[in-house]
Amino acid sequence: MFLSIALSSCSKPPSPHDALQKYTKLWTDERFEDMYAMLSKKAKENISKEEFVKRYKKIYQDIEATNLSVTPLPVKEKEEDSDKDQMKLPFSVKMDTIAGPIQFKHEALLVKEKGQDQEQWHVQWDTTYIFPQLQKNDKVRIAITPGKRGEIYDRNGLPLAVNGTAYEIGIVPGKMGENEEAIKKQLADLLHIPVEFINEKLNADWVQPDYFVPIQKVAKSETALLENARNIQAVAVKEVSEREYPFAEAAAHLIGYIGNITEEELQKFKDKGYSPSDRIGKRGLEELFEERLKEQDGAKIYIEKENGSAVTIAESKPKNGETITLTIDAKLQKTIYENMKGRAGTAAAIHPLTGEILALVSSPSFNPNQFVLGISSEEYKKLENNPLKPLINRFAATYAPGSAIKPVTAAIGLEQGVITPEQPKTITGKKWQPKDGSWGNYFVTRVSDRLQQVNLRNALIYSDNIYFAMVGLDLGPDKLKEGLHSFGFGEKLPFPYPIPASQISNTGELKPGPQLADTAYGQGEMQMSMLHLAAAYTPFINHGDLLQPILEKGKQKTVWKPQLISSKTAATIADALKQVVADPNGTAHGAYMNDIPLAGKTGTAELKGQKGEQGKERKMDCSSPIIQTILTSSLLC
Repeated sequence: MFLSIALSSCSKPPSPHDALQKYTKLWTDERFEDMYAMLSKKAKENISKEEFVKRYKKIYQDIEATNLSVTPLPVKEKEEDSDKDQMKLPFSVKMDTIAGPIQFKHEALLVKEKGQDQEQWHVQWDTTYIFPQLQKNDKVRIAITPGKRGEIYDRNGLPLAVNGTAYEIGIVPGKMGENEEAIKKQLADLLHIPVEFINEKLNADWVQPDYFVPIQKVAKSETALLENARNIQAVAVKEVSEREYPFAEAAAHLIGYIGNITEEELQKFKDKGYSPSDRIGKRGLEELFEERLKEQDGAKIYIEKENGSAVTIAESKPKNGETITLTIDAKLQKTIYENMKGRAGTAAAIHPLTGEILALVSSPSFNPNQFVLGISSEEYKKLENNPLKPLINRFAATYAPGSAIKPVTAAIGLEQGVITPEQPKTITGKKWQPKDGSWGNYFVTRVSDRLQQVNLRNALIYSDNIYFAMVGLDLGPDKLKEGLHSFGFGEKLPFPYPIPASQISNTGELKPGPQLADTAYGQGEMQMSMLHLAAAYTPFINHGDLLQPILEKGKQKTVWKPQLISSKTAATIADALKQVVADPNGTAHGAYMNDIPLAGKTGTAELKGQKGEQGKERKMDCSSPIIQTILTSSLLC
């Protein structure tokens, strides 16, 4: 009995400060049901538990409230506070929302009420606790002002990816009448979609008889299809905002396209401000430049008063994405693509004096406008099953450069002193191997055996494999490998688009013998991207400097490998490349023009399967002509 009395006399009476501390902690944790349990009897008479919880949840969900923090403000606590019947105590609320941060201070009225065992403090809650300006019959509203995704233009201001318009074909269900099935079948046939797809759209929960139900978007250029759609009963056409890619297939692999964000992407970019209804870059520069192109919508959270007036709680202005101007010449890009005539291949064009990329082409290709408008599964399967693989980006791959690498080998040989411009090599016949017989049945072959005394100039004019195989052997594995590394082999290309590093061999090493010889003229296991190949020619017209490829207009010319070769070596190679075009025997003489100075190098690389397998007739043609101010490399399979 004594112990019980002692404990009772030492227990602390209920405090309004403790009650508010508990309530704000529950609020911060968004435990709305437990918050309701702490409301006063009067407050509970004005709102049910279900309404209380639902209102908090809906408002916070709609305004996308995060980082909620509710804290009592410091007040000097007095002993007599516990003896009062009611007390006002200040608190602060902070949160981040779709419209930016919200912060306010308010006073909580706490009242003492009898409990089962003792008196307790309860919160005399009303709607002003949510927002001080919010009265019982007011509504919390959100208004969104859309931002605009950044656009991509070529060097001359031509659009590559812009915010344009398209048309959306839909059905007004109430207008179909007795012809419902016939109308759906007619529209399905026109759009090449199954009737089940239309039924799925029409059976959505939100659909009403007089609503426009979107079925499919189509490009503005589809004039005949749009006209036919308008002639179908109950079908309507609306103009809608849409991403457009004016150069379509010609620039598809470079520019890419946007699409609906996936659940996986939402998780990956959960701190980047995306919502489930957003669209995001799916490939190409649309994906690579996503952070710069992404728009930020503006939002306003406001209270709609009972009398119709509005009180703004928070507001953020929309921010448009960045406009990006490329060094690409869209007309040149299209010309190169069209000249490839649907054959599998790739091409890169670079300004040799600045490093600016003028074209990056992959063929065949796909129409990115189909993807943003909504490509059907049937159309996608056609792309997937096409034997020429139009979905593969070939300029982001590597290939055997073939004879196009010979000027690089020549430059390495000159720099290492194993050859001179005029010193000839004696070569007889079209086949060759070292006299020691260590190569067995393996021979290096050349196309023409017209010359027996072959110097550097003639070796490039005739594209003599045997000459460059000899240069490779003269250099030896270490010097050739060192020289190729100096040209950027085995190194990531300093370029925003992910291009795989070129390789000397599968292991990065070179073995003496056939592999060394083959590598010197672009065969063996050597692999090179077309962009790297084009860039590798820049030292020959930049006094030995290898330029960094530039994709964005306005970027300063940057030297990737300064003084890679001497000015003398550069001039020697450049002069020889002019003769490859000008000399009637040159492999690139077909490009010769009297009034335009041209220089270049052609190349053909055999595609082999297993080690030791004989090269097949299918070949890749790699050419790198320097045409006035354009340097290109291309590959056709």
